[in-house]
Amino acid sequence: MSVQQAPAATPEPLVTLVEPDDAPTSPARWADAYARRLVATDALVLVAAITMGVFLRFGVGSQPRGGAFPVSSGATATFIASGWLLALHVGRTRHPSVLGTGVEEYRRVIRSSVTYFGVVAIVSLALDLTWSRGYLAITFPLGVLGLLASRKVWRHLLHRRRRGGAMVSNALVIGGMRSAADITRYLRARPESGVRVTGVWAPDRASERTEWLDVPDTFVPVLGADRTLVEVVRLVEAEMVVVTDSEHLGHQGLKELMWELEGLGVDLRMSPNVVDVSGSRIQLSTVAGLPFLAVDEPSYREAASWPKRLIDRFGAGIAVLLLSPVLLTCAAAVALTSRGPILYRQERIGLDGQPFQMLKFRSMHVDADARLAGLLDERGLGVGPLAKLKDDPRLTPAGGLLRRFSLDELPQLFNVLFGTMSLVGPRPQRQFEVDLYDHVAHRRLRVLPGMTGLWQVSGRSDLSWEDAIRLDNYYVENWSMTADLVILWKTVRAVVASEGAY
Repeated sequence: MSVQQAPAATPEPLVTLVEPDDAPTSPARWADAYARRLVATDALVLVAAITMGVFLRFGVGSQPRGGAFPVSSGATATFIASGWLLALHVGRTRHPSVLGTGVEEYRRVIRSSVTYFGVVAIVSLALDLTWSRGYLAITFPLGVLGLLASRKVWRHLLHRRRRGGAMVSNALVIGGMRSAADITRYLRARPESGVRVTGVWAPDRASERTEWLDVPDTFVPVLGADRTLVEVVRLVEAEMVVVTDSEHLGHQGLKELMWELEGLGVDLRMSPNVVDVSGSRIQLSTVAGLPFLAVDEPSYREAASWPKRLIDRFGAGIAVLLLSPVLLTCAAAVALTSRGPILYRQERIGLDGQPFQMLKFRSMHVDADARLAGLLDERGLGVGPLAKLKDDPRLTPAGGLLRRFSLDELPQLFNVLFGTMSLVGPRPQRQFEVDLYDHVAHRRLRVLPGMTGLWQVSGRSDLSWEDAIRLDNYYVENWSMTADLVILWKTVRAVVASEGAY
């Protein structure tokens, strides 16, 4: 049963149910104020990037000559900054639907910036403007990195406020009880999404008294046909209406629903009931005048394309050069603190189920593999997937430090150079773990395994087996270069914080 009568002791209600005549007609919106702050921050970042570009390219007090618009003039800087801000607006980088979402927000910032500078380059060439290419080459990456960093800071602040119950949008769910309960549980477990279900309306359900959605530790009223949509929206103070099951309305009912919401300042969202599919793979198409959601095929091929492999090997090569002192120091620490080889080779399963030798700095004594089963048995644990021990007695004196900051993983840069691994991808697992795969988990083998991946930046060893497989499959089916860059950035943060590393 999906609904229940109000129990004797109910949790605190999310909203206070009031009669429609006393309820506000248009709920207060936080998104507009938040977007204005983003505009101000974007402007400051771009002015700083442009000023820094002039300083780095020409030095202090320089006045390069030639051309209709000298690079260091205030007019040129104002033109570039204003155009960039306009590009960010046209690219909908501050639209409420992407605020705080992460990858999609960053993708829009990058796409808008690249498009804008492409237009600047074409206009410069067509009008024979003598803007310094070196100046633009400096300003562009500084501006993009600054914009992404500022959006990251705002996103962190927004999520913190949302976890505290602020800056959220109340949502009215229209549809069946099962789908309403599912989406309520899902959103309740993710407060950073900024959406809070405060009511359910089932227009084809007769209701003489208020019932409550059967979701633990929450208080969501279920209302029926005895109330109109406008009454229910005002009753639960909804700022958003989410339709999870349109069969309760029908085509004509859905059209009338949109008419009724006119002028209320309430957003209408349709839930496609498509899970673990990124927004970039979902497109709206029209067939015979009817709107359909078109879902693109999983991006396995793009995740194995030559641009990704080229970036992998180039990035790994640069990393080996830059980190060579660290690599040598780690190698010396392993050699001086325990007996045995410096490198530990373990067979893992890679692309299309092919085995390969994964490299690591040895962080345990040479008999570690033989002792694993006994130690797990002593602690009441089974030899299963993602089996790891906290306070592992097999660690060498240097091994604990290497593990804590994931320095033992650095030799896998050579695996990337050899083409058996990628910088980002599902972590390679052992054969006995692969033997446990079902037909869903096997899909993670369609791309190169990675040094880091989505589950590493989402909890690492603290995640369950099911969550790790789900995150890896989401990555391989929704791959994008932007997502790779975000994962690499989050990896640095996770390594520094030592989250889930043992």
